[in-house]
Amino acid sequence: MENRKQVIALAVLGVIALLVVLHEYWPSSTAGPPSGAQTVSGGAGAKATRRTKSGKVVPVVEPRLDPTLDLSLLKQSEEIKYGGNGRNIFVAGSVATIIPKPLSNGATDVGQQRAGIRMPPVIPPPPPITLKFFGFENEPGEQKKVFLSQGEDVFIAGEGEIVDRRYRVLRIGPNSVEMEDVLYNNRQNIPLTQG
Repeated sequence: MENRKQVIALAVLGVIALLVVLHEYWPSSTAGPPSGAQTVSGGAGAKATRRTKSGKVVPVVEPRLDPTLDLSLLKQSEEIKYGGNGRNIFVAGSVATIIPKPLSNGATDVGQQRAGIRMPPVIPPPPPITLKFFGFENEPGEQKKVFLSQGEDVFIAGEGEIVDRRYRVLRIGPNSVEMEDVLYNNRQNIPLTQG
């Protein structure tokens, strides 16, 4: 008995919801003009216009469902020019300032510039490898491995292995190890340190 009452109540609510949806979306002819539009009096067929913040009167464009491109609207948007006032929008309270014209082109060595000599850019040397070699392991039948440290970190590596995601062990000798910085293609011998 309760189940039947619930089905009837659900059916009545469904019909009411359907009527509300139909009422909301059913087209009616009582809709008035858009609230933001001001019409220009002067006769039949006058177009709606609105006033911009700067006081210019522009025609109101009503939305259309026609997917074709309106070239007149495109032309209007192409004719808009931005004529900023020189104010920096990223600084609060800034005012327009006049930037003085530079007296020269900014070259620091005027003598070489006048002579037409171009100096090649100075390439800084690669940074030194900061690893310290403090020992090695050499067991029969196994690859020779070195113990390297950098600050608090200790690394164990064999020939051809990468250490600290940057340095490659090239050759292990009894008193030094040859390392390569793979980022800068820099090779350096690191001597055995007593510690």
